[in-house]
Amino acid sequence: MSILFFLVAGMCLGYLLRSKSAVLAVAEKGMIWSVYLLVFFLGISVGVNQAVVRALGSLGLQALVLSLGGIVGSALLSWVVSRTFFESPRHEK
Repeated sequence: MSILFFLVAGMCLGYLLRSKSAVLAVAEKGMIWSVYLLVFFLGISVGVNQAVVRALGSLGLQALVLSLGGIVGSALLSWVVSRTFFESPRHEK
């Protein structure tokens, strides 16, 4: 419940301050550093977990396969959508 409260409060504050470019610049830097801190603490929690560290080799291979599959699938679907909806039909003369 508190997460939803902070989300709504942030949205309201952002709406009120949307015309203040200095506030937006500070908020953007704050978001970037928050993400860095979250990734850092995630790394700590993974490093502490011995089961994850032992299985890192096989997990890394699975992560690589899933990542490449996601990238290739996204690229193919983007290409299909682009060709289907955004290219003008070619007329033969």
